[in-house]
Amino acid sequence: MDTLLNRFLRYVRIDTQSDETVPTFPSTEKQLVLSRLLVDECEQIGLEDVTISEHGIVMATIPGTVEGDAPAIGWVAHVDTSPEFSGTNVNPIVNENYDGQDLVLPGDPSRVLRVSEEPRLKQMLGKTVITTDGTSLLGADDKSGIAVMMSAAAQLMADRSIQHGPIRLCFTCDEEIGRGIEKLDLNQFGVCCAYTLDSDGSGRIDSETFSADQAVIVVRGVNTHPSVGKGVMVNANRILCKLIAQLPTETMSPETTEGREGFIHPYHLEGSVSEASARLILRDFETEKLSEYAQLLESLAAPLREQHPKAEITITIHKQYRNMRDGLSKEPRALQKAIEATRAAGLEPNLNVIRGGTDGSLLTEKGLPTPNLSSGQHNPHSPLEWTTVEEMQQAVDVLVQLAILWGQER
Repeated sequence: MDTLLNRFLRYVRIDTQSDETVPTFPSTEKQLVLSRLLVDECEQIGLEDVTISEHGIVMATIPGTVEGDAPAIGWVAHVDTSPEFSGTNVNPIVNENYDGQDLVLPGDPSRVLRVSEEPRLKQMLGKTVITTDGTSLLGADDKSGIAVMMSAAAQLMADRSIQHGPIRLCFTCDEEIGRGIEKLDLNQFGVCCAYTLDSDGSGRIDSETFSADQAVIVVRGVNTHPSVGKGVMVNANRILCKLIAQLPTETMSPETTEGREGFIHPYHLEGSVSEASARLILRDFETEKLSEYAQLLESLAAPLREQHPKAEITITIHKQYRNMRDGLSKEPRALQKAIEATRAAGLEPNLNVIRGGTDGSLLTEKGLPTPNLSSGQHNPHSPLEWTTVEEMQQAVDVLVQLAILWGQER
């Protein structure tokens, strides 16, 4: 029998990093390797209406077992992993019966999961903790969500005595670069609400996310041989560095904010004398704040334009996603059922906000209410990423209870 752990280990060993610099969808062909595998596995466990689009989006149906017209709901996870750290040659380390001590990652012993820095590990004594070997991401974001969905689907297909309505599974590409539902046909999905399996720990229900924009700063200078640079050279690198150095660091940065505080985060810089660029993310729970952050960037650029009239400084803002808070009111049962299902699975619901975004942010904005649920992941986008089999199993239990509760609706 295919276990939850086996599924997870199989998925994480497939490199599925997305690439925000590429305009195609999906942005990387390697995501399709996992998408096609999921098609095969959906068919093997007996799911109906299994499809894969030209863009790699996989959908399938768990047929309902109740009589009458119970509403169809959706479960959503993404196949891609973050471009922020390597996803190549993933070597997951399975620590059975975890002893509560620091975990040295064997591929790079300088990387250590320290209990003093990761207090949630204290709660995992005796559980099966899965880490990377320190040389790559683990990919629990969001392959834990995929494993949870597939395991819950397999359970419901194996036991048709469980009374539930129709459930649609959806696996997207390019979520990590903000394009997860760009090519998703909501009419084909055909659900009244959905749930992303893309939050950490267990028992968590995210009903709010950041609102997000990306800012791209490009500085074009004038290059010449440095021996004759006086009065001629305009160094784009120096100008960009001046601008970035003026951003607030004691506030409005990821390093200094928490809870509902927003930030401006420069995460990628590259350049030469003739052209330098930076990519930044703007994040806040209040959408109107994003325009204030964009205005701040322009205010920092203005004096630099005056100081360097031969340089060209452009700032382009790209909308990414918006806080799901307001859109969830369209289908209040979505959040209510998530709370009830979490309790029915023996967990205390942890209503929370997520300092990031999910496919659910974009789905909710498009009119499909989609709260975000735990899938057992921890430390996403980091070589210190980890998960536990037990937390993933708890997420499976929540999905089964969700199926039962929605099956009672007519």
